[in-house]
Amino acid sequence: MRELGFEVTGKDVPVDIPSNPEFGDYASSIALELGSKNDESPRELAKKIADGIDFDGFRDISVAGPGFINFELSSSLFTRALTRIISEKDPLIDLPEYSDRRIQIEFVSSNPTGPLTVGHCRQAVLGDILAALYERLGYSVDKEYYFNDEGRQMDLLAQTLWARYRQELGEDAKVPEDGYKGDYLVDIAEDIAAEQGDSYPEWDEAAAEYFKSRGLDEMVDRIKDDLALLGVEFDNWFRESSLHEEGEVEKVLEILADRDGTYRKNGALWLKAEEEGGPQDVVLEKSSGEPTYLLPDIAYHMDKFDRGYDFALVLLGADHQRHVENMKAALSKLGLPDDFYQVLVNQFVSLSDEGGTRKMSTREGEFVTLRSLVEDLGKDVVRYFMAERKPESHLEFDYELAKEESMDNPVYYLQYAHTRIASIFREAESEGFALDNLSEGLESGVLVESEEKELIKLLDGFPETVELAAEDYGPHHLVSYGEELASVFHQFYNKHRVLVDDEVLSRARLGLCSAVQLVLRELLEIMGVSAPEEM
Repeated sequence: MRELGFEVTGKDVPVDIPSNPEFGDYASSIALELGSKNDESPRELAKKIADGIDFDGFRDISVAGPGFINFELSSSLFTRALTRIISEKDPLIDLPEYSDRRIQIEFVSSNPTGPLTVGHCRQAVLGDILAALYERLGYSVDKEYYFNDEGRQMDLLAQTLWARYRQELGEDAKVPEDGYKGDYLVDIAEDIAAEQGDSYPEWDEAAAEYFKSRGLDEMVDRIKDDLALLGVEFDNWFRESSLHEEGEVEKVLEILADRDGTYRKNGALWLKAEEEGGPQDVVLEKSSGEPTYLLPDIAYHMDKFDRGYDFALVLLGADHQRHVENMKAALSKLGLPDDFYQVLVNQFVSLSDEGGTRKMSTREGEFVTLRSLVEDLGKDVVRYFMAERKPESHLEFDYELAKEESMDNPVYYLQYAHTRIASIFREAESEGFALDNLSEGLESGVLVESEEKELIKLLDGFPETVELAAEDYGPHHLVSYGEELASVFHQFYNKHRVLVDDEVLSRARLGLCSAVQLVLRELLEIMGVSAPEEM
C-alpha cells in the first residue's frame, strides 16, 4: 500500500497478493530466492527477515511453508489510507508531476477520403484516453490529427465527387475504377449540384481544383463532427501539404544528404536505413521525383521535434510495422533522440452480432461508420468497449452485448456502482447524516469485513494503475481495475447495509462509499465515460 512509507519494486522484492486471504494481505517469496543463492535455509532466512521488520502498519508477519513471508495489514493502516483519500478529495494526489514535459499524441490521422469507421473509432478512443492519462500526470499534451491532402487518393476523391455531381445533373458519368463507392459522396454531390448548377461540365483543371478542395473541406468537417460525437477533440489539424509549401521536405533531404544518409540508385533516392538498424534500405523519392509515403512523414516528425516536444507518441494500425522500423532509422540518421519517436501499434476491430462478423472496406463503401455506432449505442458504451482490450490485441466488438442495458453490460455494471453510491448518499441525507466531513473521526477497527478491506486496498492502488496505464500505453488497465472495483463494491453492497444502528459504523461505511465514488468518478472521467447519479 502507498501508506507503507517505503517503495518496494517488483524487480528487487517479489510481493504478491495471496489467492487465499488466510495467508494475509501480501506475501513474499524473497527468502526462497535469497536462500537458494546463499546456501541458507529459506525458512530460517524468512524468520530473520520477518523479525527484522519494524513497522506499525503490519498487524502480523508470519512465515509459512518452505519460507513464504505473509503480511497482514493493521486496521490503523486501512483507516489512514481511507482517511487520506476522503480528506484530499483527489485519489491521484500522490502521482508524480511531469509539468516540465511537453508531449504530442498523434492518432486517427485517416486520409479525408471517407467516413471514419469502427477501426478509426478504436484508435480515437485509445489516443484520447492516453492524452487524458498524461494530462493527469501533469504533462503538457497536444493532440494532433495529420491528414494527407495531396496525392493519388485525393485525386481519386475529386474525380469520384465530380462524377457523382454530374450524375445528380442527369448525366451518365462513370465513377473511376479505383474511385470511392460509398454513398457519402452522393450526399455531397447533391449539395454541389444545387449550389453550382452546370458550372463544371468537363473534368478539367478548374474542376479538379474545385472538387479536390470542396471534397477535402467537406470530409474534414464530417470527420470533426464524427469525432466530437465520440467526445474527441484535437488541438491541431496538420496538413501534409504544409510540409511541402514550407520547405520542410527539402530541409530533411538536405540534412540526410549532409549526414551521408541517402544515395541514388536507378534514378531513385534511397535512405540508408540498414545503417541505422532498419530491415533494408528504402526509397524516399521515386525516379519520377515523386516522394514516397515515408518522406513527408519523416519531415512531419522532424517538424514535431522542432516544435519543442520532449517526445511524440503516434498510434498506428497493425499494417504499419515496417513503416515504423523505417521511421526509426530515418530519425536516427537525422540525429533525433532514440526515445523521441514512440509508437503504439493497435490491432484491428471486427464487429460481431447475431449475423456473424462483418468485414469492412472503405474503398468499396462496405463499412460500419463511427457515427452510426455512436448514434446507436451511445458515446459511453462505445468508448468503454473500444478500450477494454490490450491495444496490441485484436478487438472483437460484441454488438449484442453493447446494446444491452443491464448489469451484463460491463459499462453499465461500472456506472451502476457510482449510481448506487449516489442513492446511498441521498438516503443518508434524508436520515440526517452530514456528508461533508466523513474523513473526521474514522476509528480504527471499525471496517473489518473482508469486502471493506478489499475495497480500501483497491482504492489505495488506483494511482499505481493510472501510472501503469500511461507507461504501458494501456487504457485496458483502467477497464480491468474499474471492473474489479465495481465487482467488490457490489459484493459489499449486497452483503452489508451501509446505514445501520451503529452510527460510528454507518459513518465509516459512508466514508468508504465516498472514497469509492471519488475513484470511480476519476476513472470514468479519464476514460471519457459519464458518471451518472441515476440510471
